[in-house]
Amino acid sequence: MDTKLLSYITLSKENFAHNIQTLRALGHSEMQIAFAVKGNAYGHGLAEMVKISDPLVDYFLITNIDDLRILRRESTKPTFVFGYIPPYLLDEAMNLGCILGVFSLEQMDEINTHALALGKVQEVHSACDANLGREGFLETDMAQVFSRVKECKGIQVTGMYAHFANIEDTNDFSHAQKQIDTYARMQAMTREAGYEKIMTHISATSGLLTYEKDTGIHPIIRIGIGGYGLWPSETLERQYKKRDILLRPVLSWKTHVAQVKILPIGVTVGYGLTYKTQRETKMVLVPQGYADGFPRSLSNTGMVLIGGRRCPVIGRVSMNMFVVDATNVEDVHEGDEVILIGEQGDKSISANEVAERSGTISYEATTRINPLLPRVIC
Repeated sequence: MDTKLLSYITLSKENFAHNIQTLRALGHSEMQIAFAVKGNAYGHGLAEMVKISDPLVDYFLITNIDDLRILRRESTKPTFVFGYIPPYLLDEAMNLGCILGVFSLEQMDEINTHALALGKVQEVHSACDANLGREGFLETDMAQVFSRVKECKGIQVTGMYAHFANIEDTNDFSHAQKQIDTYARMQAMTREAGYEKIMTHISATSGLLTYEKDTGIHPIIRIGIGGYGLWPSETLERQYKKRDILLRPVLSWKTHVAQVKILPIGVTVGYGLTYKTQRETKMVLVPQGYADGFPRSLSNTGMVLIGGRRCPVIGRVSMNMFVVDATNVEDVHEGDEVILIGEQGDKSISANEVAERSGTISYEATTRINPLLPRVIC
């Protein structure tokens, strides 16, 4: 791609469309997708991913009003806000337009009060803590919740949702089944309270792949990591690749060589003296660092691609730069392309590899990429 940018992220519209089409095909014909663009769209870029995804999804899913402000500049699509909105921001959130998640009686009262003052009836989905131990109402809370809701004339409950804790663990389904059973009882209580046509959802990408595939259990699936072309777990990736079902990464991270020089034997590289050359070494300076989201934990363990070859990180990753050993690259010059995540020739470095080498998960590997890096839709 021809660009004058030094360091940047590319986002593939084609790969995203492939992922959504692939995931839709695994669900039922009436399945609606709520696409999670929280966390700066998992680090991909909120505004850019909304532009790409708006024609292809049914809802957006975010967690705060900052995201809602950005999103509303790009789309009018129905949007779930499932994080905590403090009372002083509720008026703005309601005026921007959203479906609020509600997970406490105090929050319900605040939403109701603000909606009535604005002359609105605010649509909400109630969060169910079905053995997650995080936000939401417990099963024992439900009677009190229904009693309070019926008093709140400024609220319309149109849905209820829960979150799986470990459904991607395909070796042990016991906790997931416990959650399914609890959530089913909470749904039954909701229907008995008079909410017959309420929308329900519990599954993200991992739930679709393990629990709801080829079924119509719930009308909404919250697609996050899979939409970006990444798998919730290596186990699920292996299972689906055996069926020739592939997801394609949307994000690539690119920069350019800042300097090339030859270091003699016995020279230490970078802060902390953590690496010493064992041979004459072709050193390449890469102008990215942990301030850009390339983790310091990749010091002496990370990889990049230069000239279609894998080059190891040597020495400590600094705030804005790090060094790689490009001795195996025959012809490398200042300005040449460097791939931190993505493909070059027949080689690739995935977000999963970056995550594994730095001791985390792919969600974090992409989400921590600096939002100031330019995002280029291609």
